[in-house]
Amino acid sequence: MIFKHSTRCSISSTSLNRLERNWNDAEMGPVKAVYLDLIANRPVSNKIESLLHVEHQSPQAILIENGKSIWDASHYDIQYDAIKKALGK
Repeated sequence: MIFKHSTRCSISSTSLNRLERNWNDAEMGPVKAVYLDLIANRPVSNKIESLLHVEHQSPQAILIENGKSIWDASHYDIQYDAIKKALGK
């Protein structure tokens, strides 16, 4: 999972905080969460958008399986339970 975060955005900070408080490695199994600072790495975000065909949002969470996006959400739709559901957990 990629979490795209803007360090200048309060909604992004809130979404990141909610994920960090709820994230449970034991529940998520092999899912690896990767943090992407959009301010410092905008070209990387642009490449992700191009490769995965997922329109850029900030904040944004994207689940990737076998090189393809299987789920994405932005802003307050980024919720731990929604991620678990998308993974069938």
